[in-house]
Amino acid sequence: MAVSADHCRITLSSAIQSRSSVALAGRNPRGLVKFCNGEVMGKKLQLSQVQQGGSSIKNKKNGHVCKSLLTADVAGESKLRDLDLEKRDPKTVVAIILGGGAGTRLFPLTKRRAKPAVPIGGAYRLIDVPMSNCINSGINKVYILTQFNSASLNRHISHAYNFGSGTTFGDGYVEVLAATQTPGESGKKWFQGTADAVRQFHWLFEDARSKDIEDVLILSGDHLYRMDYMDYIQNHRQSGADITISCLPMDDSRASDFGLMKIDKKGKVLSFSEKPKGNDLKAMAVDTTVLGLSVEEALKKPYIASMGVYVFKKEILLNLLRWRFPTANDFGSEIIPASANEFFMKAYLFNDYWEDIGTIRSFFEANLALTEHPNKFSFYDAAKPMYTSRRNLPPSKIDGSKIVDSIISHGSFLTDCLIEHSVVGIRSRINTNVHLKDTVMLGADYYETDSEVLSLLAEGRVPVGIGENTKIKDCIIDKNARIGNNVVIANTEGVQEADRSSEGFYIRSGVTVILKNSTIEDGLSI
Repeated sequence: MAVSADHCRITLSSAIQSRSSVALAGRNPRGLVKFCNGEVMGKKLQLSQVQQGGSSIKNKKNGHVCKSLLTADVAGESKLRDLDLEKRDPKTVVAIILGGGAGTRLFPLTKRRAKPAVPIGGAYRLIDVPMSNCINSGINKVYILTQFNSASLNRHISHAYNFGSGTTFGDGYVEVLAATQTPGESGKKWFQGTADAVRQFHWLFEDARSKDIEDVLILSGDHLYRMDYMDYIQNHRQSGADITISCLPMDDSRASDFGLMKIDKKGKVLSFSEKPKGNDLKAMAVDTTVLGLSVEEALKKPYIASMGVYVFKKEILLNLLRWRFPTANDFGSEIIPASANEFFMKAYLFNDYWEDIGTIRSFFEANLALTEHPNKFSFYDAAKPMYTSRRNLPPSKIDGSKIVDSIISHGSFLTDCLIEHSVVGIRSRINTNVHLKDTVMLGADYYETDSEVLSLLAEGRVPVGIGENTKIKDCIIDKNARIGNNVVIANTEGVQEADRSSEGFYIRSGVTVILKNSTIEDGLSI
């Protein structure tokens, strides 16, 4: 530490100084707090004499070494540590998980359920991903906004994340907010988009429970990834940004499917373009080494794509929704592009696995990717587990079967069958001489007893599960499906789209989807 006699300004040691620049940047847009005129962190020091270049200060009257500066130094370090911890305080953050629209691209999986309620990975639902990320990040104030087919989502949330489920939220809360109508002309409209959904519940931020909230984390309910949101929020606060967008480096093949950003050398967002094509796409290429990519990786991935995950300062978000853009309905296509020129918007690099489960094809491939060795994403992480509803199911029972590169969820019964590169969901029943390959089976909501199965077979009906001698490939089997004996599902003709709902299935993007609660009769060939 050096003390200048000319201006009586204290300069902290380099280690402390660098920490202060990180810790204080978010709160002081003009730079660091200045320690001037004998004042350290707001506290006056009684300095009678200053020795330039020394680390001690002598009192003019008696010549004794004054200890107050060292005390202030320690106090300064402690205060900086407190500020650093404050940057990571999850109690000042609220998360809003958007339930999404009608989910037409995921139809027919969304025929009777909201997108976040779609099962994934054999035992989970999509909503479990952002919910688990919040829990693992210490964020315990969560709102979930829903509008379409929300019954199964509400049921899952109440079972998985209530206060008796084993996941603790302390003084926090998890609340599902369904679209509703209110008095007045504007109150007659349902959610018109992501931004409008948040706008219609803006009064929540004026509630007494929200008085300590500083930042609002906007999340999507249909993404697959694992992320520490507090690392993200700390970066947002330290930069002093009004809005921070979590982004991915992206290659040419997929870039036009996302909102893309142009940034400067410090990561500040200069412009934003939603799903550009052609020359507009090429114009969005940037030097991604700015965000920490290697030169080689930056050449392969010259675009920065938005993940649809945002952090807003609370007051900025309310201002944007209520006053600045009161008619804008969507964050990605309206609010974010319009705000780039008016507010300090920063990009935050998330260079890890992330997948938008927005279509039947992406859902199918993301599930099967879980079976790969090594896999890009895994639900198996003891330090950051994925939570879901506690079902108290027994282990699976497997008799005389061969399983290759597959996931078998709990509570299932497999008898003399072959399972290859497939995901088998909870409570699944697969009978003798069945061959599953490249198949995602979502499982069942209930068991049928042995006597019920025998009774159904005696009546010529089909039990829940897959009957004997059935061969299935490139297929998604929704919950509680009944597939008979000697059925072949292979789409050998390579049909891309077909509506055969009267027969219990659709074909979407070349993938056969067996409907929930449907029955595929014995001997049918698809």
